[in-house]
Amino acid sequence: MSTWIVTGGAGFIGSNFVRQALAATPHRIVVLDALTYAGHLESLDAVFADERVLFVRGDIADRDTVRGLFNEHKPEVVVNFAAESHVDRSIDGPGDFVRTNINGTFELLEAARALYATLAADEREAFRFLHVSTDEVYGSLGDTGAFREDTPYAPNSPYSASKASADHLVRAWHETYGLPTLITNCSNNYGPFQFPEKLIPLMILNALEGKSLPIYGDGGNIRDWLYVTDHCDAILAVIRAGRVGEKYNVGGNSERTNLQVVDALCAALEAERPAKHNAALQARGLDSYQGLKTFVKDRPGHDRRYAIDASKLRAELGFEPKHMFESGIHATVKWYLDNTDWTIAVTRGKYDRERLGHGAKA
Repeated sequence: MSTWIVTGGAGFIGSNFVRQALAATPHRIVVLDALTYAGHLESLDAVFADERVLFVRGDIADRDTVRGLFNEHKPEVVVNFAAESHVDRSIDGPGDFVRTNINGTFELLEAARALYATLAADEREAFRFLHVSTDEVYGSLGDTGAFREDTPYAPNSPYSASKASADHLVRAWHETYGLPTLITNCSNNYGPFQFPEKLIPLMILNALEGKSLPIYGDGGNIRDWLYVTDHCDAILAVIRAGRVGEKYNVGGNSERTNLQVVDALCAALEAERPAKHNAALQARGLDSYQGLKTFVKDRPGHDRRYAIDASKLRAELGFEPKHMFESGIHATVKWYLDNTDWTIAVTRGKYDRERLGHGAKA
């Protein structure tokens, strides 16, 4: 039984990946997570009964922690989800993003390089370092076209710049040192266990409580939406059969404006918990969730449109997302309705759904 190290495995995508990796493979999973505001042991509660799971609390930018972990467990696969990931937070405090996303990735790469040098030939053949990145590194699209793997990088926020930097490090460690790396660049994820600062869970929880649904600018910013378990399936496929040194775009074939996303959430909420039965809406004199929509000042540097061309992933690995946007949204709304205890636990004392991204910190 070989070992996989999954960094950021208590976060949104990471915790979903741990579940799927345990179900789909026989491997032992060592989760490394610093448990910042967006990483929570509550997101892994169900997996701790599996004796193949080990949790280690630690920071990927801490050299001693990372080197010690690699030396002790000698992973066959490293999957790096660990990242500061919220654009609004990067505007307020970019330093954390540089430290974790750039310095942390460097420490992981160096630990992997040191380990790789000690491996036998068959172990080197099996070793993989997969870095999970974002479509935001490519910048903003016009009305047409889609991001390809060879699209030039043009990040526009501190977050996307830090992820672009990390991508370049990963590529360089393959080209310079021969480390068997892979990179995936995904579109916007949604689904269970997403921290409520992000658009979809924020809108769900605000709507349930009869609070305003803040929509940046004119609501016309477009993203390609990817259900989180589809993303995790794609990562597993890349680990199994992706070509070393390559990068793969992962998309959901679901372009929507932010306004369309909010409208879809309102419709799903109406189906699951009709407005006429929501006391918070009644108290505001509203008979629909749509009445909560509020347009607010846009955030600085807000990219207008992202779209993913995932034809390489489809052609080489046969990957197609299983979830259509409408069914995925309904499943997500239902999950948040059924898991209010998780929401309360992960936000208590950490986040009160206030607006971020004003650039107040220096």
